[in-house]
Amino acid sequence: MALRIGSIVRVLIVFSICSRDLLVECRGCGQSCSTNDDCDGQLYCGAGRTCQDDPDLGTHICAGSGGGGGGGCQQSGPLKGNSAHQSDECCKANTNYPIYRCSPPVSQSTKAILTVNDFQAGGDGGDPSECDEKFHSNTERIVALSTGWYSGGSRCLKFISITAPNGRSTTAKVVDECDSTMGCDKPHAWQPPCRNNIVDGSDAVWKALGISSSDPLYGQMSITWRDA
Repeated sequence: MALRIGSIVRVLIVFSICSRDLLVECRGCGQSCSTNDDCDGQLYCGAGRTCQDDPDLGTHICAGSGGGGGGGCQQSGPLKGNSAHQSDECCKANTNYPIYRCSPPVSQSTKAILTVNDFQAGGDGGDPSECDEKFHSNTERIVALSTGWYSGGSRCLKFISITAPNGRSTTAKVVDECDSTMGCDKPHAWQPPCRNNIVDGSDAVWKALGISSSDPLYGQMSITWRDA
């Protein structure tokens, strides 16, 4: 259920992911920023170097247009990290992490971040996959989706199509949730809640997209996806 980063890339990417998540929790609408990574959720660093709605994603978090329509996905609240595990697994004591019960609207070309997940028993993933209560080999093309896209399991064992920036595409089966509502505990491998725009893929997914473990993009890459 947690955002699970395979041990094969832990040393290379865990620091960058953790530091990004720590910044995310304190940069909301109208707050200062230097890059898009400084901004919460689906915001981007826009004019005047402030965090704003991203026009490419059609978010309406900052618009204040009042509840309805628009497809915006607003933060549900903070989750305070505890001190059971700290730097080893990203969560920091007394640090607030954003939680989401939604994800951006799904289209024929949904923007997302592809990360690496270890689905095997004994890996960094914690519990078995939620859809079938099984562990899986990382040679299978499988993914976990952020809570909103996981949609209560409605995409369980169904396939999605993923396209990388290099133009390569592949299909992958949804077997788990990348939990955007909970984290910083044992079931979630002591990691922060998943961001709301994550497709957490096995090593086989990355290979099918033509990205090897030695590639600088391996571990975190912008993609698009759709229901297959």
